[in-house]
Parts: sequence; C-alpha cells; structure tokens
Amino acid sequence: MKILVVDDERTLVKGIKFNLENEGYMVDCAYDGAAAVELARDVGYDLIILDVMMPELDGRNACMQIREFSNVPIIMLTAKSEDSDKLMGFECGADDYLTKPFNLLELKARVRALLRRAGHSQSAVLTAGNLSLNTEERVAVRDGRSIDLTAKEYDLIELLMRNPRRVYSRENLMNIVWGYQYAGDYRTVDVHIRRLREKLEENPAAPEHIMTKWGVGYYFKA
Repeated sequence: MKILVVDDERTLVKGIKFNLENEGYMVDCAYDGAAAVELARDVGYDLIILDVMMPELDGRNACMQIREFSNVPIIMLTAKSEDSDKLMGFECGADDYLTKPFNLLELKARVRALLRRAGHSQSAVLTAGNLSLNTEERVAVRDGRSIDLTAKEYDLIELLMRNPRRVYSRENLMNIVWGYQYAGDYRTVDVHIRRLREKLEENPAAPEHIMTKWGVGYYFKA
C-alpha cells in the first residue's frame, strides 16, 4: 500500500515516513499543497496525510482539488484543535483529522482504520505464544484471559509486537509512544517495560518475549 505524506515540517515528515515504512507501507513525501495535488493526480495512492498550513497551496485547498478527481482517504494534520477548524477540514473532503503534537502510534492507528474502511486491511490480531493483541479493540489476552493495560502500556506492547526482533532505544520508544515533541524522563520507559513484563510474562524475572538488549534498548521476541 502506498501513502503520500505532505507537510512543510521536514523533520516531522521524516519521522512519519520512517514509522510508516516500518509498518510495511511505501511512502512518498511532499512539502507543499501544490506538489501534493500533482502527485495525487499522477500516482495511485491508497491514503494521503495532509497538513493544513503549507506554502504554495494550503492543505484545505489542496484537499478540495484532490477531491475533484480522487476519493483517496485523507487525514488532515493541524496545529489547531477548535471544532470549527475540524468541521472546515471535513467540509473540504478530509476523512479524518489529527491535532499536533500527536502520538505517532495514534496516527498509525488512524491510517489502519481508514485503510480498512477503504478495503485495505492488515491483520487485526497479533499473536506470540500464549499472548495475543486485538488491535481493533486494543485488548491484550494471555492464556485466554484479558489483561488490563493502560493506554501507554498497550501502545508500547503493540509497537514491539508489530516489529519483532527490532531493537528500540528508550529515546526511540519515548518519541514514538509518548509523542515526537515529548521531553520526558527515559526511565518512564523502563517502568512501563517492567509493568508489561509483570502483566504479560509467565516469569517477569526471566521474560520470554519482552527482551532487553543491554546497552541498546528493548525488543520483542516472537
């Protein structure tokens, strides 16, 4: 599946591209609305992520122009959270709306939801041994029993399970799970990993799935 990411914040575009490619998507990038319209006309994208405030042509006008020739799902990004701004975005043809700064896992969840509605889907259940996640209902199950996880605990284990064997540093996890602009204590990651092991591992002291790469970070062993 192919996604177009359009935003004049190049650092943000780079981060979104990196995370979506890790999910298996093909990602093109543009940095203004006019380029977005041209690419959307020439390339058959499955979804477009489009910022509102951009040079050349803003996101709302770009969205309206794209709607003249395409029904591709569009997620609008904005720094404003007022309902009037969201309603204006929907009136321009957007399918979903996300306010900056946002959690990259939330963005990926919105992407998956829109792609499902458009007839493109990924597996809704992730399984490893006696552990499974229902990503639509955001429910973790171990040995047939539902496990109560906080929102951040769930986000963290879903990320690790979707990318088995990939090692994430604490900084990576903080940026992805807690938000790309979040400046927090990296020990927060350690605390959440410990709680996940206590809830999901048979023996938290000798985990089978939620592993540590000493001096580097954490990863999931399927």
